[in-house]
Amino acid sequence: MKTIIASLILLFLSAVLTNAYGDTQKTIELKLYPAVAADPNKYPLLPKYEEQNDLDAAPLYKKAIQALPVDSKNNQISQWLKSPLNELPLEQAKSFVEGFKPALQLVQQAAKCRKCIWPAEQDAKDLQNYRRIAQTLALQARLEIAQGQYDNAVSKIRTDFAMGRHLSKSSSTIQGLVGIAAAAHMCEQIEQFIEAPDAPNLYRSLQSLPRPLIDLTKQIESEPNELAREKIRQLMNRLDRHIAVLQCVEALRYYAAVNDGKLPGSLEDIKKSIKQVSIPNDPVTQKSFDYSCSGSEAILKGPAPVGAESDKAIYYRLVLSQRPSKNNQQGQTR
Repeated sequence: MKTIIASLILLFLSAVLTNAYGDTQKTIELKLYPAVAADPNKYPLLPKYEEQNDLDAAPLYKKAIQALPVDSKNNQISQWLKSPLNELPLEQAKSFVEGFKPALQLVQQAAKCRKCIWPAEQDAKDLQNYRRIAQTLALQARLEIAQGQYDNAVSKIRTDFAMGRHLSKSSSTIQGLVGIAAAAHMCEQIEQFIEAPDAPNLYRSLQSLPRPLIDLTKQIESEPNELAREKIRQLMNRLDRHIAVLQCVEALRYYAAVNDGKLPGSLEDIKKSIKQVSIPNDPVTQKSFDYSCSGSEAILKGPAPVGAESDKAIYYRLVLSQRPSKNNQQGQTR
């Protein structure tokens, strides 16, 4: 039985790796606009303690699943999450999300619960439903970003990250992996957020997140298969790497805002220029990210984990741009 469970976990791990991060290395190109770091109390990426309550989140998540629409057109939502913001069919996507409103309201309530006590046995079908909810939250965030509703977008990110952490409270390894996948997809929406010309800088909000964001240490300790344990560790580290590299990108925007719209020559220059700014190391290598700069363009990269395929490396190409005029922004939105 343990062999069968381990095989299922390995299969699911492969699916999570592919769905969350893809199976081939790709260059992620981001256009950056200078902006100082915003107040993390205004844009928290997890619910504030004073906003939380002592209710149990698990029953609320169960009610949310029961409130999901029967036909969710999963293929369609996947396409919308991959399409450029300016090609997102706003009205069609809004109509789709509207069908999830009752479920998402329950998830938002659950996200504010301090505890989440899962039953010993759960319906395997629920795992797919949590993925549906996470995808819809990501689409909601994407819609808000496309419309310049940044406060609302951050609220969706906050709910998603909280749900991911709640999912990891289960003894089920696979449910915890769903939590990692949910957070990974939302990190892609943060990339879209960063590219918006007038979006607030989330450097301090990202800095405030716990590491690891989704902790599956207990599940790893109870997993008998060494290969499965290593893949779980890789997923945890890759999620934290994603958050760390986004924090570095926001630090670059911060530096440019206080240095006449210029990029730093090195990551160390950021710490020298701005007090109380730290540059996180790559959680995979425990070393600094590789950074190089040429004029208004920069490269930020990190190698694949030891023992992993080369396509697990990261490579960001960053182009610093001037903030467009309001008239141009309005024209682009329309």
